[in-house]
Amino acid sequence: MRIGFVGLGLMGRHMAASLLKAGHVLKVKDLRREAANELIAAGAQWAQDVATDADIVFTSVPGPAEVEAVAKEILACAKPGTAWFDLSTNSPDMVRKIHGLCAHKGVQFLDAPVSGGPKGAQSGKLAIMVGGDRATYERCLPVIKAIGDQPFHVGEAGAGTVAKLAHNVSSFMVQTALAEAFTLGVKAGVEPVALLRALRQGATGRARTFDRLVDQFLPGKYDPPAFALKLAHKDVSLALQLGKSVGVPMKAGEHALAELAEAMARGWQDRDCRVAMTLQEERAGVSVKVSEEKLKDVLA
Repeated sequence: MRIGFVGLGLMGRHMAASLLKAGHVLKVKDLRREAANELIAAGAQWAQDVATDADIVFTSVPGPAEVEAVAKEILACAKPGTAWFDLSTNSPDMVRKIHGLCAHKGVQFLDAPVSGGPKGAQSGKLAIMVGGDRATYERCLPVIKAIGDQPFHVGEAGAGTVAKLAHNVSSFMVQTALAEAFTLGVKAGVEPVALLRALRQGATGRARTFDRLVDQFLPGKYDPPAFALKLAHKDVSLALQLGKSVGVPMKAGEHALAELAEAMARGWQDRDCRVAMTLQEERAGVSVKVSEEKLKDVLA
């Protein structure tokens, strides 16, 4: 395949290198010519217009403004039938805007943000969340797999970006909570390595974060409880009391307690603690319930 690649930063240069190693003809471009030196030495070509004669174009740039700027260059020279996969973390609005512009030119635009960091980009262990034309995704799948080992077609244009943003916001929310939990434990007198060892062996530490959604929240099964709401409320209350006694701010913990308290006020104290998550469903005006059969397919 003839491939064009724009954006050779921490992620882009490794993904471009993977395409080159897979035997594809690669044209590259970056704001800094020197960013392409290693790739050029390995056989890539530098080009001002990477989309000219390209079968597939990949972009990996910082955000929406940069993607929009690159779009002007790509659409000026891309031929009808070209597939463009944007690997950046973009905005859904910008994705849909560019998707419309590409459609007028006969170019298939797919948002395909990646997750796995620079190490994953270098090793090829990346999740790639793709939104856009399914047939184009299937046609280009062998090339996509040269970049990352976990590609997944999420839905229509913008769906990949929505999935990536949901992933990232959950990641940073967990990060905030972990910072609170760890500073609480250490300031309350537990040695950091000992605390880490203990936390890693608990139920949360041993589980894949999102896999735990399958037990109660997604199937909507809160009875009988695996861990009762009243016990969760008690435990979080005790943790906040400890935080107060040792002078550790617990903003995320306070929010968690408020959610549990609201669920308790509904009379749900003897149901599974995850029932508190349904409060967010109510506020958002959406149901996330999924049949257990479909969930089994995800975990298979």
